[in-house]
Formats: sequence, C-alpha cells, structure tokens
Amino acid sequence: MADLARRFLDEYAPGHLKPATARLYRKIIGKRILPRLGKRRVADIGRADAAALHHDMRSVPGHANRTLGVLSRMLTLAEVWEMRQEGVNPCRFVKKYPEQKRERFLSDDEYRRLGAALRDAEREGFASPPAIAAIRLLMLTGCRSGEVLQLRWENVDLDRGELRLPDSKTGVRIVHLGGPAIAVLRGMERVEDSPWVIPGQKRGAHLAFLHGPWYRIVERAGIGNLRIHDLRHSFASGGLLVGEGLPMIGKLLGYNKVQTTARYAHLANDPVKSAANRISTSIAEVAG
Repeated sequence: MADLARRFLDEYAPGHLKPATARLYRKIIGKRILPRLGKRRVADIGRADAAALHHDMRSVPGHANRTLGVLSRMLTLAEVWEMRQEGVNPCRFVKKYPEQKRERFLSDDEYRRLGAALRDAEREGFASPPAIAAIRLLMLTGCRSGEVLQLRWENVDLDRGELRLPDSKTGVRIVHLGGPAIAVLRGMERVEDSPWVIPGQKRGAHLAFLHGPWYRIVERAGIGNLRIHDLRHSFASGGLLVGEGLPMIGKLLGYNKVQTTARYAHLANDPVKSAANRISTSIAEVAG
C-alpha cells in the first residue's frame, strides 16, 4: 500500500488533481491511510479493512467519508495498474455516514459589523491591506478563497468588469464584477514585479492563507461561528433576496450542476413569505 500511495501521488495526482486537492489527498494518505494499511499488500485489502478504517473515524463523519473516498480511488487505480483483481474495490459497499451541510448566512447587521471591522483593520493595521482587500473581494463576488488568493493581474479586466479564471474548481470561468468589487480592485496598490493581485510577504508569492486576519476581523466584528466560505453562501442568499433566480445564482458562482445551486432553494421562498406577511398584515389592519 505504501508503494501504491507513492505511485498515486507521484504519477496520478499531478495530472488529474488540482493542487489543493492533491495536498488534501497527500495529508489524508499520510495521516490516516498509511499508518493503518501502509505495510499491507494491495491485493490483501478487503471490505472489512475499509469498513474498519471508516468505522474508527465515526466521530468525525466528514473526515471518515473523505478518507474512504481517497482509499477507493487508490484501489481503483490499483486495478488499472494490475496490482489487484479487477472489479473488487472493497470500498464499494461501505456506506458513508450522513453529513449535515452547514449553511451560514450573514444578516444585514452582521454585514454592517463586518464592514466596520474591515475599516478598523485598515485604520489600526491589525490585518494587511492585501488580506483586507481579499476579504472584501470574497464578500462582493462570491468567489472561492483560492480563486481570489491565486488571482493574477493578467486575468483582471476592469474595463469589462471581469475576472477570467483559467483554472477554477469547475474549470475555466468568467466572474462578472459589480461596481463595488471593481472599486476595490482599482484602489489596490500593485506590488512591482509581482503578478499576484493578493501578494504575500514573501517576494514573488501570493498570500497563502487568510485565517489569521479573518479571525481577528471577525472577532473585532463580534460575529461568532463564521467561516470565510460563508461569504460565498451569503452572496448567493443575497442574490435570491433581491429577486435573482437559482439559474442566475448558479451562473454567478460558477456551478456546473443544478443540484449544487439547489441547496439555496429554500431561501428563494423568503421574498414570498415577506409578501405574504405584508398582504396579511394589510388585511388584518383593515378587518381589525
């Protein structure tokens, strides 16, 4: 299994996985799969082994499911590479744990507090200007954090109000910018000889992580239980609340599958509920 892992990461991952996914798989293999199965023969791995590995991680169901998925992909490739019998992937009938999708959306009051905290960060310097700009762009575009942190100036067209992302999670896509997002980009100071919109401290590198400044800003805002990715969910919910439909939200966020956008379907009822409340209140005021 250790040999299979090396081949998987050295031969398969570079051409088939995005860099962030490859890093995640390397971590899962190194910390979860190899300590348990690394010295076993590939051909000897059975369903009981896969089920036991999955079961022992039941306290963290999301991690357990992802580990099972990586093991399954490794063993499928083992069949392709003739390291085990074809068509007997032991992960096939291991049932994944149910996962509760966490949906967190910013309220208007939270948006106001987040904006005030960003202005405090600019004034007091407890977050760098590139980090502040990155958070504003995430808030105003609905982009994934990697799409903003790895954004190059050559892919920014301010005249057309577009970002051209050559390698997003769903492939090549164009992000259409609103006026406030364009204003953020126009107001940014470019670092000489750096291709990155969000430069890091190391010369020639982009900012790799936002977690430190993000948590300082969220703490200043007094907003609990808020992840960076929740800015993307909030952008989607904001679109629905101003009357945009699910197909448009999916297009703005770069979703290729209708099922992915459908997670926001329940929010589309909010304007309808608001209208029902206004109408019934109006009738009640007249009828007494």
